Amino acid sequence: MDFIEKTRIRLENWITHNDHHHQEYEMLAEQLETAGKNKSSEHVKEMIKMTVKSNDCLRNALKTLN
Repeated sequence: MDFIEKTRIRLENWITHNDHHHQEYEMLAEQLETAGKNKSSEHVKEMIKMTVKSNDCLRNALKTLN
């Protein structure tokens, strides 16, 4: 397996990994709101935005790898 194929696999795995965390972060933000911890929820929501941006970058890297 060459470097490009290994990189493709790594990027795909990282995207999947981040998607899983994204789901967990959304659940946590909702739970924090329910618990009345709105400020903490807002911080987690900000991180969700960053996770989305991070995955966009990884997806772009994967697309341009071809």
